[in-house]
Amino acid sequence: MRLACTAAILAGGAASAQAQSLLQLYQTAHGYDAPYQSALANAQASQARADQARAGLLPQVGLQAGAQRNWAETNVAGQSSSRSFNVLNGSIVGSQPLYRPANRITWDQGQRAAEAARVQLHSVEQDLIVRLSQAYFDVLAAEESLAFVRALKAAVAEQLESAKRNFEVGNATITDSREAQARFDLATAQEIAAENDLRVKKLALDQLVGLTGVDPRPLAQPIALPQPQPPDVNTWVDRAVNEHPAVVQSRMALDIARLETAKAKTGHLPTVDLQASVGQNRYPDGNPSVSAAPSARYRSTNAGVGVVLNWPLFAGFAVENRVRETLSLEDKARADLENIQRTVAQATRAAYFGVQSGHGQVAALEAAEASSLTALQANQLGYQVGVRINIDVLNAQSQLYQTRRDLARARYDVLVGLLRLKQASGTLSADDLLPINQMLAAEGARPPVVVAPLAPMAPAGAASAPGATAPSPADATRPARADRR
Repeated sequence: MRLACTAAILAGGAASAQAQSLLQLYQTAHGYDAPYQSALANAQASQARADQARAGLLPQVGLQAGAQRNWAETNVAGQSSSRSFNVLNGSIVGSQPLYRPANRITWDQGQRAAEAARVQLHSVEQDLIVRLSQAYFDVLAAEESLAFVRALKAAVAEQLESAKRNFEVGNATITDSREAQARFDLATAQEIAAENDLRVKKLALDQLVGLTGVDPRPLAQPIALPQPQPPDVNTWVDRAVNEHPAVVQSRMALDIARLETAKAKTGHLPTVDLQASVGQNRYPDGNPSVSAAPSARYRSTNAGVGVVLNWPLFAGFAVENRVRETLSLEDKARADLENIQRTVAQATRAAYFGVQSGHGQVAALEAAEASSLTALQANQLGYQVGVRINIDVLNAQSQLYQTRRDLARARYDVLVGLLRLKQASGTLSADDLLPINQMLAAEGARPPVVVAPLAPMAPAGAASAPGATAPSPADATRPARADRR
């Protein structure tokens, strides 16, 4: 805890000066996240509760003391007398359980409950790793999405200016300008939405780590996404059904239920305790019950040691019914364990195939990005020679930048998916952040978002290749071919 707080203070002091890596933000969030702090306090309380259960096996010693004011009146043969006197008493009483099987079972249950709380703490820590990574990459994805929208807006603005120039010289219709204007307005609206989305994502990350103005370091380019290791889904499933925190907790709950049945069966067993006591009574004003010198100071000391046996013979069938109850609860715990194992196995398979699908999507989107860029350049060239219209270029531009946005998001989803896969198998730890942290750009270096420069635009109808001729101004107001709409 002290190390986490120190890391949080250091990271907080550097928050406004430089971008933070994923590992730095995790160290900060580790000492700030409320769910983790709650689970940590619960684990500490469970351990203290287990230590309390141990008290049933250890000696018990108590001190008793008292003071009394007594009044006594006697009447013998018509002669009455009365007097008052004080009594002071004190004793030390101790006991040591010799045979109490229920107490030992209760201690075993407390130990398992404390261990289950520690497993729950590990589960919350895994959840913190995934939540932080998701928030971290959500900010990066929102930043790239905003950059792509702005690049699209700039490209559409260039296309709008080109359409206006062509209309002024009579090489294009007013429809081209209006289509470009509509796309420009749409890009402006998308830019506003992207700015707001980035603001919200940053606020979520700030709240998670307890800092303001967090600036996550982006991924270095180019990036090679790692594959799940081992590359066998069954190995991941086997790990999950044995090591997942939920499975471990359910297995401990079954052990506790079995111990509860064993404890219920001890209801008919005897208990044996060793007891010892020593005490003293003092009469400062004398003891009237003592005939000799009733007014003289008097004291008596008593001590004893012995073994006490307590054997319940009949409890109204309470023990039998309690055993039936615990057996049913044991069956419930066994069924819950089976259900958790099936659920975890299914979730692990889904996480594994999700990562595999993410790799496939990244490869497909990388190919789609290259194809979209080629298609845009082809449409621009066709627009320059009059075989494509303005809307074709605008559509190609939108497709390119949407593909780039989806590609960036797919890469982040693969990285988070790898963490979710390890979480599903119960093997996720802070060490798994190190390989991802090494993929980030160096401190102080922020690689620009790659938007690939496009071919410079020329007025529609301008010759762009040997042998190409510009259409006449009259032809600019009607389709050059069947493609014109």
